[in-house]
Amino acid sequence: MSESLSASVNGDMINGDNINSYEFTEDERYLFDTFGYLVIRNVLTKEEVAEANAVLDKHMHKVEERMDTALRNTKEGTPLSGDGKRGRMDLGGVLEWPGDDSRVFKSILAHPKLVKKFHGLLGKGYRMDHMPFVIAQEKGSEGFSLHGGTVDCSSGEYNPFLAYSCNHGKLHNALLGVSVQFADADSGDGGFIVVPGSHKSNFKMPQSMIDGEEYTEFIRQPVTKAGDVVLFSEGTVHGAAAWNAEHQRRICLYRFSPATNCYGRSYFGSEGRTWPEAMYNDLDEAQRSVLEPPYANRLDRPNIEDDGSVVLTTRNSKKKEFDRKVFGTKYF
Repeated sequence: MSESLSASVNGDMINGDNINSYEFTEDERYLFDTFGYLVIRNVLTKEEVAEANAVLDKHMHKVEERMDTALRNTKEGTPLSGDGKRGRMDLGGVLEWPGDDSRVFKSILAHPKLVKKFHGLLGKGYRMDHMPFVIAQEKGSEGFSLHGGTVDCSSGEYNPFLAYSCNHGKLHNALLGVSVQFADADSGDGGFIVVPGSHKSNFKMPQSMIDGEEYTEFIRQPVTKAGDVVLFSEGTVHGAAAWNAEHQRRICLYRFSPATNCYGRSYFGSEGRTWPEAMYNDLDEAQRSVLEPPYANRLDRPNIEDDGSVVLTTRNSKKKEFDRKVFGTKYF
């Protein structure tokens, strides 16, 4: 795999002079539209990374390792499958952990270094679509065969629920992957891999490429440091290489979607009404707005503004009153 191409942007100096680093810049728009992903550098401070890793150490005993054949994400004996002895480890519940344990993980929902990027890639009113979870890999553990694509890389069928498009200068991602790095991934370490530009592909991928056996010069492993965040369209073909480093790989994976889009259904919750109740503890107004279910902005949806404040987007009172008379409900 190659790491020489890296669509990356530095997001440092949150309290200082480089306020423009929080914008979704013209450079970023070009890079994402061309390659289908971005690496935003230094989103989390070293102190926040250390805090999150200490929390993960405390909860790692709850990790679930993918050892059963039915749970494997690679074809046995292929370059992405690792040594065959270790599986990928998954850990959920990060937004439900009590008190400060979930603080860093909840900060990603409306992080000041990311909000304008989310607006540029998803639009205002963006929402969390999947339960976020931690992925960990030990040396030798398997990665994940290439998957996804606006045109599915395996079937060649159009994927409307993952699709990327650009219309009238606006980027649209039906589903955006957000991978927060809690360990370094240097050249050759493995972890996240991507096929740059594949969000615009019109044909299925050769199976040997999906399995990492051929055409590896077209597959990139971006070099990332702890605290970086990778933003990628789920319409961009991506996966993970087997982990080769001595230290444990740790990332937390979120997926966000536009206000009216929905892929996952966890927002229904166990009672069919909402996300798990513990997720809402200690959220600020902006973070809470990201947990709204899918519906249009004009129907009283809370929107995070560029300055971090939250406003309610709505229709005029006469129209709302009329709808109530017609339908007998607040919303049509």
